[in-house]
Amino acid sequence: MDIKTDEYTIYYEPESKTVFFQGMLRLNGIEEYQPVIDLLNKTAEQTSAFTLDLRQLQFLNSSGISMLSMFAIQMRQKPHVQLTLLGASKIPWQMRSLRNLQRLMPSLQLKFA
Repeated sequence: MDIKTDEYTIYYEPESKTVFFQGMLRLNGIEEYQPVIDLLNKTAEQTSAFTLDLRQLQFLNSSGISMLSMFAIQMRQKPHVQLTLLGASKIPWQMRSLRNLQRLMPSLQLKFA
């Protein structure tokens, strides 16, 4: 499942078991993030280890950060799932917000490039 608009693209690549996020993601409220949540949940059902690659996600609003936080909490309840997050150290919001996700899910692997 791919999600593509003029502002952002989110897609799952089965070979690398990676969900790629690109662009600027600023949807209004959790309801508008439901397709993203569905994609993440579907990915978690298909594999026991996968990566969220956020290195090309320039902006994520507070609703998007809440969505990722809820997903991290949900994955914490599935100890058999190993989640890795790739972030970009050059993007300020990622350094702050992604570290907070690790507090919500201590087993989360967090890597910055």
